[in-house]
Amino acid sequence: MDRRTLMVSAAALGTCAVLPNPVFALSSSAGTLQVEEMARGLDNPWSVGFLPDGSVLITERDGRLLRLSKGGLAEVAGVGQIAAVGQGGLLDVMVPKDFSESRELYFTFAKRQGNGAGTAVARARLGETAERLDRWDVIFEITPGSSGGRHFGSRMVEGRDGYLYFTVGDRGDRPSSQDLARENGSVLRIARDGGIPSDNPFTQTTGARPAIWSWGHRNPQGAALDLEGNLWVSEHGAKGGDEVNHVRKGANYGWPVISYGRHYSGEKIGIGTEADGMEQPEFYWDPSMAPSGMMIYSGKLWPEWRGSIFVGSLKFDYLARLDGNPLQEVEQFKGRETERVRDVREAPDGSIWVLSAGRGALYRLTP
Repeated sequence: MDRRTLMVSAAALGTCAVLPNPVFALSSSAGTLQVEEMARGLDNPWSVGFLPDGSVLITERDGRLLRLSKGGLAEVAGVGQIAAVGQGGLLDVMVPKDFSESRELYFTFAKRQGNGAGTAVARARLGETAERLDRWDVIFEITPGSSGGRHFGSRMVEGRDGYLYFTVGDRGDRPSSQDLARENGSVLRIARDGGIPSDNPFTQTTGARPAIWSWGHRNPQGAALDLEGNLWVSEHGAKGGDEVNHVRKGANYGWPVISYGRHYSGEKIGIGTEADGMEQPEFYWDPSMAPSGMMIYSGKLWPEWRGSIFVGSLKFDYLARLDGNPLQEVEQFKGRETERVRDVREAPDGSIWVLSAGRGALYRLTP
């Protein structure tokens, strides 16, 4: 990777420094990518969201919400109680389309539930000065009963129908993904007040949790809408079998009955790779690359990438681009800036932003 460092001043806040530069370069099929370091010194960063005024929100898993603006990097006060346990904590942030009018934000996080913790959703309001959240209301939480610190899932998108779609992992309890009486291992669909849409697929199924939209997932940590508004997720397999799935209403994605991976012990998972009534992935990785955040690109700055799926790798430290029919991984972007990619987002101007947990930094990619 070619590298060019620019001399700049740094504005510090605690252990965090905002750097409009330095600027690096990555090679790609579309030519050289300029990689600008926007912030560093982040502690377990998990998610990025863009505000209409050009500032950027960043969540840190231990419970801190940050706002990056021209004035620097500042903490936003008012985050509610977070269970920072294992892979859980303050996780995704979602800025709805009507933020300019409502000033509402949505967060997924790990919430303490007795002796355990579960994935939950909070609705908050960002104050006019953007210095604090004026309100933090928990509008949904999964059924209590999970323990341990694994597989919270927790990506959220706003569907074109105005509802919230968010992912929940199996919480390390494999059979729960095939139990409609629990939300574990599923994609959930709720209204913005936490209510359940009447046309969810299992609202009339006795014993089923009515928020479930799809089930049989292991640990989806990426979610995005394609250019037609269809929902896709990327999810962790075990030893092999990381998947990209096109999510359909009421569909069962098979975990742990079918998988293209194996248990970490080397033992076979379930009955194999196929079963009646269970969906096949659009793409899978073997060996596992540990997929994290995902984004489906509009083509605004790179027209040749219109419709491409971008997925971060936590294990092999790269950003993947997938395209084609059938879907294939067609390109990898790799450099020190892609160390443990936790999130990838397209900004309103078409630039691609990459959140590196390994570097504790946020980068902006442009042509």
